[in-house]
Amino acid sequence: MTLATGPVVVPGLTAGLDYDGGPTADYHPGMPSAASRVWIAFLVLALAWGSSYFWIKVGLGSLTPLTLISGRLLFGMAFLAIVVAIARQELPRSARMYGHLLVMGVINIVLPFILIAVGEQSIDSALASILNATVPLGVIVIAPFFLPDERITPARVAGLAVGFAGVILLVAPDLVDAGDSDLTGELLLLGSSVSYACGSVYARRNVHGLRPMIPALFQVTFAAVIVVCLAAIVDRPWETLAPAPEAIVAVVWLGILGSGVAYLCYFFVLQHWGATRTSMVAYVLPVVGIALGTLILGDPLTINRIAGTALVLAGVALVNGGPALRRLGARTARRPASEPVDAVEAVEAR
Repeated sequence: MTLATGPVVVPGLTAGLDYDGGPTADYHPGMPSAASRVWIAFLVLALAWGSSYFWIKVGLGSLTPLTLISGRLLFGMAFLAIVVAIARQELPRSARMYGHLLVMGVINIVLPFILIAVGEQSIDSALASILNATVPLGVIVIAPFFLPDERITPARVAGLAVGFAGVILLVAPDLVDAGDSDLTGELLLLGSSVSYACGSVYARRNVHGLRPMIPALFQVTFAAVIVVCLAAIVDRPWETLAPAPEAIVAVVWLGILGSGVAYLCYFFVLQHWGATRTSMVAYVLPVVGIALGTLILGDPLTINRIAGTALVLAGVALVNGGPALRRLGARTARRPASEPVDAVEAVEAR
């Protein structure tokens, strides 16, 4: 008796496994769904930006604001350039698009980064993260004027009112003295939130048809050129530069994670969720910022801060929750009774 030593070939029958049919058709263990990838990018973005307030405060211990931002952006630019080169991404060919990316570099990086760094010279990192959580409240005021699908609704108006009450509660202790440095820092942080809101809406309206890493690279590059020039004029860092070891770690962390990875995630999420949905990152910023600031830097955790943070996040929930719940309800109504509802679909791309 002879045993076959090779595959048995049956005429008319092709050997192979059908991965695209049968009960395993929807099983793809190695590839997360599109919605899952957006959520992963969103969480990375939230952690990167939420920790930035802590690292900015650490870096300001031995660096001036413009020098700190310059180092951060140079590291971020180098990281993003490497990513784009490895991915061999096609660059924009339209001069108009480069103009839009320049504007984004100014309103989404240069202005808010300077306002935050200068503001954190007089207020702690935890409060900075809380005040920057007001970005969605600015988005709902600005977006309807430029984005047809971003409408003002009763829920968003209520969210704006509740969030504003939270801001008032947070800054109330310093309102009695208009010249107080803490109040100045708080106003600078609120100004950075307005700038971020403008940047979010501007990107949604004008930056289309590009892979996320392209706008990330060019807005960071344009911002780096601007801030490095400002630092050279104002700080003259080559004369006084003496960063502490922890400041060097802060610059590298802020550059690679806060200005590199974070902006890749930001544009990826923005393309899928829109301006208002993306601004939900404000939910997580205060949580990360308060945790790091309180546990490591010893920032105070007062009743005013707890109540103010709760109101700000409640306002953001009203801003973002209404449309999500309506979409979820509409999709649930269209489903067969036996089909489960994917919670992620509540915030999927429009």
